Amino acid sequence: MTQLRIAGIIKESVVDGPGLRYVIFTQGCPHRCVGCHNPDTQDFAGGYDISITKLLDSINETKLIDGVTFSGGEPFAQAAACAKLAELIKQNKNNLNIITYSGYYYAELLSMATKNPAIEKFLQSTDILIDGPYDVNKNDLNLSFRGSSNQNIIKLSETR
Repeated sequence: MTQLRIAGIIKESVVDGPGLRYVIFTQGCPHRCVGCHNPDTQDFAGGYDISITKLLDSINETKLIDGVTFSGGEPFAQAAACAKLAELIKQNKNNLNIITYSGYYYAELLSMATKNPAIEKFLQSTDILIDGPYDVNKNDLNLSFRGSSNQNIIKLSETR
């Protein structure tokens, strides 16, 4: 049974992507951005382990959601487990979209995927990637679903 280390979940959020979203906050982040919105998710030893089966059951029991958001921490630090869960969500055919936040830029993830196929698999299941580290010097409260202007919203589902 595959486990994912998480800081927590929010079953109904309207601030972590468009529509009503189920949000998984992964635990552990190598970026250590100054002014991080979720500093409690940075420690790789923090949080708790949960089976992806239990998470999938919880997602399926949560009614009216439009999608699932992987946030963090850094979801790509646990690419294999996140990819497996994202794949299972897509297999359920409940039309949930997947948004993934990452402190890595898309080009970095593509480069990393050449050595770690789980990263490519996770990207394949992600509909929208919000990439780039939070930059406190580029903070902009007027941006939708991003904290700083260096971060990008990339509609991966439109590039396939």
